[in-house]
Amino acid sequence: MSSQPADRPEPAHVVAVILNTNRRGDTLACLEALARSQTPRPGILVLDNASTDGSVEAIRAKYPDVEIHPLSQNLGYAGNNNVGIRRALVMGADWVLLLNEDVVVDADALCAMLEAAGGRANAGFVGPMVYHYDEPEIIQSAGGRLGPGWQGIHVGQNMVDRGEFASPRSVQWVSGCALLARREMIESVGVLDERFFYYWEETEWCLRARRLGWDVLFAPGARVWHKGVQRDYQPSPNVTYYWARNWLMMLAKHRAPALVWLVAITVLGRSLLSWSVRPRWRSRRSHRDALWQGVVDFLRGRVGIRPASPGVLNP
Repeated sequence: MSSQPADRPEPAHVVAVILNTNRRGDTLACLEALARSQTPRPGILVLDNASTDGSVEAIRAKYPDVEIHPLSQNLGYAGNNNVGIRRALVMGADWVLLLNEDVVVDADALCAMLEAAGGRANAGFVGPMVYHYDEPEIIQSAGGRLGPGWQGIHVGQNMVDRGEFASPRSVQWVSGCALLARREMIESVGVLDERFFYYWEETEWCLRARRLGWDVLFAPGARVWHKGVQRDYQPSPNVTYYWARNWLMMLAKHRAPALVWLVAITVLGRSLLSWSVRPRWRSRRSHRDALWQGVVDFLRGRVGIRPASPGVLNP
């Protein structure tokens, strides 16, 4: 006989999907934090992208219950995570938690995200409060919003957390470093758009879900710390390429109004001009070239990984 009261629903089955590419230390720290999670304990699926640093052996030795799935090719954040999402659904997941390997979750973060979703049947996504790992009280993202040109803006970014964002609320998108997605939403909306490869993919996913009636929730009671971005973060030219190309791809896919296109083109044009003619931005010439390549590739309909060119290292 079950000891659980008949009127209490079974805990949601959550499967956490973690990508790993030669990040042994970060992935082990991520798994250690998940192991401290309060009920419900998630199932864990690590997708390994041909690591050579002993990651797989270390994970198997310390966490034998973790399922490790080798990736046959690098399909980027979007495509690699889709492999994990589909596998998680086969594993019977009610919710799929996409988690960067360089994220450390609080012990009750998962509970807080599920509690925020509560009885909201239309809650398709739930995102936590994301802090900078090196400055644990500084906000990295308290949910996301779109600017006048549909720029992706992290609410509260680089602010000290003084409780301004203490209540769960609907947002336009949540950070892909830690994102909880409902099974029914995935089955309704589909998975990440693999054409984006890297950058903007979670924003587009949230926007697509919202257009089909799903809600995107920010759960401030769920706390995580992300190592990959700091206050003085300086993205690589590769990021600039994907930022520019995929921004335009998102506008085209969702048929952005003319005014939104005007703002976006103005922002890109100003960046190209500044990085080309202003002496103070000579160090940004590689970013200028990457941005221009991104715009041209958008116009040519090129998707997926950035085409190789001299001096370019693809992710």
